[in-house]
Amino acid sequence: MQALALILSIFSGLLARADYRGEQLYRNCTICHGPDGQGIELQLAPALTNLSEKYLVEQLKKFKSGMRGAHAEDLAGLRMLPMSQTLATEEDMIAVSQYIVSLGSSPIEPTLEGGDPVKGQATYATCLACHGPDGKGNDLLNAPSLINQHDWYQLTQLKNFKSGVRGSNPQDIAGAQMRPMSMLLADEQMMKDVIAYIQTLDQ
Repeated sequence: MQALALILSIFSGLLARADYRGEQLYRNCTICHGPDGQGIELQLAPALTNLSEKYLVEQLKKFKSGMRGAHAEDLAGLRMLPMSQTLATEEDMIAVSQYIVSLGSSPIEPTLEGGDPVKGQATYATCLACHGPDGKGNDLLNAPSLINQHDWYQLTQLKNFKSGVRGSNPQDIAGAQMRPMSMLLADEQMMKDVIAYIQTLDQ
């Protein structure tokens, strides 16, 4: 019994140190993503708390390697590239991602106008296989959650995928999967429609 108590005490201590480490590392992120992880539009920074630990870690790895965020037209990505270098190890990435997830996600008010969620629902049928009917994503498919995310950010990313600003690096397998899907959206109106539908999934 004493041995078990000692093991639990050591484990709890390790978890506490990891939580503290993640909180400390996240301080570098607050200027753009905010202390609550909800993102700041003026900084072109998305909400993070709706994303899974696995997805966050994978994106940090992509930024650090230059697989993502190196395109000259990716203004937000170019900001993230140097920030990712402050995370020296994968353990740091895991710690900060765990802290972000611990902040908890909450709905975000829409800002885009002109989207038709009814039309968007039909278009979203092509997204179901990866992002799911509830928009919560699928870690096994490297598909992020789409709910509780800024609509302006989603529009920007769809445009980035379609233009090749994002997902054109041959090493970015998940990005390469999204590129042809973005091509199915003929114009900005279709993008706004599907985003308007996604916003209804938050409710």
